[in-house]
Amino acid sequence: MTKAKIAVVGAGLMGLSTAVCISESIPGCSVTVIADRFTPNTTSDVAAGILIPHVYPGTPVHQQKQWFRETFDYLSGICNSSQASEAGVHLVSGWQIFKTVPEEKPPFWSDVVLGFRSMTEKEMKKFPQHKFGQAFSTLKCDCPPYLLWLEKRLKENGGRVHARKIEDLWELHSDYDVIVNCSGLGSRKLMNDREIHPIRGQVLKVQAPWVRHFIRDGDGLTYIYPGVHDVTLGGTRQKDDWNLSPDPNTSKGILRRCCALEPSLHAAQDVKVRVGLRPARSAVRLQKEELVRGSEKLPVVHNYGHSGGGFSVHQGTAREATRLVKEYVAALEMSRCKAKL
Repeated sequence: MTKAKIAVVGAGLMGLSTAVCISESIPGCSVTVIADRFTPNTTSDVAAGILIPHVYPGTPVHQQKQWFRETFDYLSGICNSSQASEAGVHLVSGWQIFKTVPEEKPPFWSDVVLGFRSMTEKEMKKFPQHKFGQAFSTLKCDCPPYLLWLEKRLKENGGRVHARKIEDLWELHSDYDVIVNCSGLGSRKLMNDREIHPIRGQVLKVQAPWVRHFIRDGDGLTYIYPGVHDVTLGGTRQKDDWNLSPDPNTSKGILRRCCALEPSLHAAQDVKVRVGLRPARSAVRLQKEELVRGSEKLPVVHNYGHSGGGFSVHQGTAREATRLVKEYVAALEMSRCKAKL
């Protein structure tokens, strides 16, 4: 039987995790990741990589929870293995705090993270401007290590990576049987998807090794996420802003807000500014689409539009995309068998 040849367009978190999942789940296929940018120059490298779900208004909550649970369980397995250090996956505990008591308490994901509970009155004294808080432990993926680990896994499974800018998916038609589109914001041009748009995020990466607990303001705009090598301070959510240049006033504002929550950050060293554009849609685009040009057909699986919540659901959506690829591969094998008869 001829090997099914699968191309994954995009080498950020979605592209690499989907490629690894395909290489592990579909025996006898060849997987190639094609992209013009690789770590450390992807949007995923700017993200804090913490597993606290983003809400997608256009995706059913039960589906979001399933994706989150699958991702959390997958990363827990890595965290509890000898691979944890190389993969940059670790547990982190902390607090999510609110100036007003949220209507939704607890959130839909509260029974997936570890030890979720309301904060005590004594704990809340650390945050005098806030009225309510939640304490829990979750997982964090540090990048570039996690992306490098995924790329290594892919290559160990026989997959390949290829640096190339794709302007049109039809460029891949003669060389591949199925295309998986994980191009994020690139789909605006690649697929003429007008719904996908940037939400600009500016963060600071600082040296503050004494900060061990995460702190997230409930509005999601101010956060402190400690990693293995640095602490990520954020942030911004600027819709339809394509500017990748750091803004000094924004950096000052981020530092001021974070220091209000954790005054010891005044002593933070080696401040680096990073900017990324989150690929936002009302719902993740996770579906099959057969492109047609004359008598030719190009089977495509889309997996993009995760906005600021990609790390929280990436393994769940990679598994769903892989299931859709399997359907295409099964149909392809059947048509090849019929052709031989």
